[in-house]
Amino acid sequence: MTAIEIAADKGFVNIWLETDSKLVTLTFKSISIVPWMLRNRWQNCLALILNKSFLVTHIFREGNCCADGLANIGLSLTSFDLIWVPDLPISLSGEYTRNRLGLPNYKFIP
Repeated sequence: MTAIEIAADKGFVNIWLETDSKLVTLTFKSISIVPWMLRNRWQNCLALILNKSFLVTHIFREGNCCADGLANIGLSLTSFDLIWVPDLPISLSGEYTRNRLGLPNYKFIP
């Protein structure tokens, strides 16, 4: 919901929400999945994307190393405040380049 609110606030008209949560993708098909205490905010988000080019897709976490890296950066923050990162963090440049070139990513667990 926060991503939709930020995108609308910044005036984006083409929004692609890619998530590793299958439940999030299902909420766009059935509002009954959304907990009642979030339903009003959820309906407001749906109204925000009504006249926009909007796409929501599911991707496994391992399939999107850039998003996984950004999530890890978010987990390392000491504050719960939202931050806006206008430029690609240096630590993700390798993953980003591989993604743009269409190269596969492998995860090796020792």
